[in-house]
Amino acid sequence: MSFVLDASVALLWLAPETNPAGADYATAALGALTDSQALVPSLFALEIANVVAKLESRGISTEADSQRYITLLGRLNIAVDQATAAQACGDTLSLARRYKLSAYDAAYLELALRAGLPLATLDANLAKAAEIAGCQQPDFLKTLGNVS
Repeated sequence: MSFVLDASVALLWLAPETNPAGADYATAALGALTDSQALVPSLFALEIANVVAKLESRGISTEADSQRYITLLGRLNIAVDQATAAQACGDTLSLARRYKLSAYDAAYLELALRAGLPLATLDANLAKAAEIAGCQQPDFLKTLGNVS
């Protein structure tokens, strides 16, 4: 089954030490991409680039590590939603207001709701909003025993 992939999950593939509690979740999401597709909003690449630059500046990741990670992302079954910007000042803004999310986080929720897909996230506020909004959890969570 396909799912919407939040950058909070994907970034742990580069730096799992930044959130050890989420490492198994992130590993399960990565494994799910062998037979599933992830959908991301168009801002995903900018979020990835921003955090990669921060990790490098803090010495958590080297430029070589980051380049291997970016190459990995390019090889995974990740599709970019082309309607993210069109939703920004409408449904995304409404969700940001309703659930007190950043517009960036609300873009992931909006995409999951619009596409009717589960949302994979390690962001506690976004996960709570997704649950309240009726988003499913990804199937790969069954292997972790975390299905509600």
